[in-house]
Amino acid sequence: MRYHNITTDDMLNGDGLRTVLWVSGCPHRCQGCHNPITWDIDGGIPFDEAAEKELFEKLSADYISGITFSGGDPLHPQNREEVARLAKRVRAEFPEKTIWLYTGYNWEEICDLEAVAVSDVLVDGRFEKNLFDAKLHWKGSSNQRVIDVKETLEHGKIVLWD
Repeated sequence: MRYHNITTDDMLNGDGLRTVLWVSGCPHRCQGCHNPITWDIDGGIPFDEAAEKELFEKLSADYISGITFSGGDPLHPQNREEVARLAKRVRAEFPEKTIWLYTGYNWEEICDLEAVAVSDVLVDGRFEKNLFDAKLHWKGSSNQRVIDVKETLEHGKIVLWD
């Protein structure tokens, strides 16, 4: 897997102050995307041992609420296995922290993936420029959904996160 950046103290990509891993690779290439530099699966730099150490050091701060996987698309087929591994490690080492996952895929396409199952919140759907609304919380266009993963899996129907 490759990535572009690891940011911390982020308030825009999930609830609370978060550490964000910006992965490379996005097959959706949405018009008006805020981060087109991340589209190329071969862009960015390799996510190596040093990057993983940095990610977990930033995530370990007491004031950090959790991790957000964004990009690019963390659920690009070439990212899925590594994102799932990282999410499981976060869950094991920081069970009190939340895991948010942004993807251009719809829930119905990816609900059976391991990375999704271990997440707390999934923001799904392609960004649609004509549905952009700056007042929306944690998403860019009105077609996207902020899904409570645990409740959705438990109830067998999509439950939106409050």
